[in-house]
Amino acid sequence: MNSMYFTEEHQMFRESLKDFLQKEVVPHIEKWEKTGTVERFIWKKFGDMGFFGLAYPEEYGGLNLDLFYTVIFLEELQKINSGGFAANMWAHAYLAMTHVNKEGSHEIKEKYLTPSIAGDKIGCLCITEPFGGSDVAGMRTTAIKKGDTYVINGSKTFITNGVYSDYLVVAAKTDPDAGHNGMSIFIMDRDTPGISATKLDKLGWRASDTAEIAFDNVTIPASNLMGEEGKGFPYIMQHFALERLIMGINAHARAEFALDYAKQYMSERTAFGKTINKFQALRHRFADLYADMEICREFNYSVAFRLNRGEYVVKQATMSKLKSTKMADEVIYDCLQFLGGYGYMEEYPMARLLRDSRLGPIGGGTSEILREILAKMILDDKNYKPAT
Repeated sequence: MNSMYFTEEHQMFRESLKDFLQKEVVPHIEKWEKTGTVERFIWKKFGDMGFFGLAYPEEYGGLNLDLFYTVIFLEELQKINSGGFAANMWAHAYLAMTHVNKEGSHEIKEKYLTPSIAGDKIGCLCITEPFGGSDVAGMRTTAIKKGDTYVINGSKTFITNGVYSDYLVVAAKTDPDAGHNGMSIFIMDRDTPGISATKLDKLGWRASDTAEIAFDNVTIPASNLMGEEGKGFPYIMQHFALERLIMGINAHARAEFALDYAKQYMSERTAFGKTINKFQALRHRFADLYADMEICREFNYSVAFRLNRGEYVVKQATMSKLKSTKMADEVIYDCLQFLGGYGYMEEYPMARLLRDSRLGPIGGGTSEILREILAKMILDDKNYKPAT
């Protein structure tokens, strides 16, 4: 493993996380994949181990560690072959909790961030809408101020942890006529009247609960506004750098897992009197795939290094997600082929890996949208600025 980014402490953390996942998570994966529900007890175990607090302040129970602990957390979650379980964990720890940490008041952090780190509360982030998809500025959900409350109306879709979470971080238009300048971020409890969630049936990520959520005159205290009114869009954009990098890291990690599995399989499977890793066509294809994975991994580590230093890496993180998710799909598609008929069988890992990986170029901003964002930055010299 790359010693330029990882210390001995990082490696010790990786080993303890691997052991934890094998012992506490892997025995339940098949059940969770079938039921589409990750049981509550595992969130608490993650919290007890400190896994949700890696990147968060000690004041709220976090460990305040560098970003490469998060990289390890993400990589190892991809290597137990449940993209859905992994998504539940990182969507809580990095999508919902990032907003609570960055925009929440001290009171909000005590109420939501501390129990989130402890594994006692689960969060979800609600941005994507049925009509808008990756077009965040096209949001229709509104939050209209009435006295010392806001009244929320609208809907969100494709929300990870959307059914079983305890609280929701919601983006809504506080000034519907102001375009992307009229957007704000709110936090609300699941049991607030007027919130309903419908579970979605997906191709992959079967262990993860993904929901469409409706807000029907949901009334919340004005103090549930996070950060400044009207600053929601730059807040969201600022955190997209982390979200895109997370999805890039997830992609290189699942590709690495697929290659490791295929390598082992090819060393044992024989055809025409020799193991299939001796056939030049397969050897050379494997070498190409491995090189593609390694290039993405090295790039992703360098972006993580810069993000960890506080640089604004939205362009590089966008490239990370765009290229790594495409690479992972190609790698896993071919690794399934290396297994022949067994690749198509559910008892082997590639079938689920293929389904789970296919979300990579879709979720968190489609590849098409990402290409347009990059084109604006590269060709039109557009500069996305961090929220101040």
